[in-house]
Amino acid sequence: MLKPWFESYGVKNPTETNAALREIMQEIALSGLARAGFFNHAAFYGGTALRIFYQLPRYSEDLDFSLLTKDPGFRMKPFLAEMESEFAALNLKVRVSEKVKSRTTAIDSAFLKSDTSWSELHFILEGSDVNLGNDNINIKIKLEVDTLPPLGFACESKLLLRPYSFYVNVMQLPDLYAGKMHALLFRNWKKRVKGRDWFDFEWYVQRGEKMRLSHFEARAIASGDWGVSAFKGDAGSTGGSEIVDFAGDAGSTGSESVVSNSSAVGSMTLEHVRDFLNRKIDDLDFALAKDDALRFIPPADAHKLDIWSADYFRELVKRIEVI
Repeated sequence: MLKPWFESYGVKNPTETNAALREIMQEIALSGLARAGFFNHAAFYGGTALRIFYQLPRYSEDLDFSLLTKDPGFRMKPFLAEMESEFAALNLKVRVSEKVKSRTTAIDSAFLKSDTSWSELHFILEGSDVNLGNDNINIKIKLEVDTLPPLGFACESKLLLRPYSFYVNVMQLPDLYAGKMHALLFRNWKKRVKGRDWFDFEWYVQRGEKMRLSHFEARAIASGDWGVSAFKGDAGSTGGSEIVDFAGDAGSTGSESVVSNSSAVGSMTLEHVRDFLNRKIDDLDFALAKDDALRFIPPADAHKLDIWSADYFRELVKRIEVI
């Protein structure tokens, strides 16, 4: 199974080889979580969800999840053994460990590490013109679940066929878009520039996707970036109609559900979002943004970033659509 799976990526260099092996590991990890019933409790979101289920044309590193209901006592640990068993069934040795917290946070984390002497490695690469430069691989994947997430997002079950057929509970694109825009605008990376976030923003606009404004607002309120404490004047008003709960089991096959935070919708508008973005663009170092994004795309696609500039992204800002 592993050899044709690997060959389906058509890798051409060690970077692409490593990315393909990482993605295979990510999907095996998802299969173990699915078998353990994890997706009855959580939804998959973030860049890797976009890569696996919506063919985002860049690599992604980690696995991010959001609980369907707030539960600060939730832990990933009960689901990790089943995940490790999925690798063992494929004769792949990995180490899975839960992160020990040094302080209390809403994020529960675990790490998945490849064994540097995968017995299957030579078999996977047999007959290939590509090698890793040595006999070792060292892939580390972080898994994070938000136990106190901003809610008001919609989910759907998405099918994967390898290593066996299973469903993953995934946030719908309008909410994935909202999460990405919140990360792009408000995540504190100090002096680091996450060019991959701008790559994803470009991808959403190019596809004509619509962002769920209410979920973006819920995330901004939760992070303290929108509301009375963050802004003066009526921009922080929280009046409005409530988000409606939709019936359905978010983890069941083919189902859709909307998770509500039972709080009033505020006054966020599309113009607020555009203003946030234009101010962010004013301060963006595009050279650093490109350098970061280039680490996550195939070398053959590097020329696609030549157009990146403040004027270009301001044009994209004008084309944002919301629901």
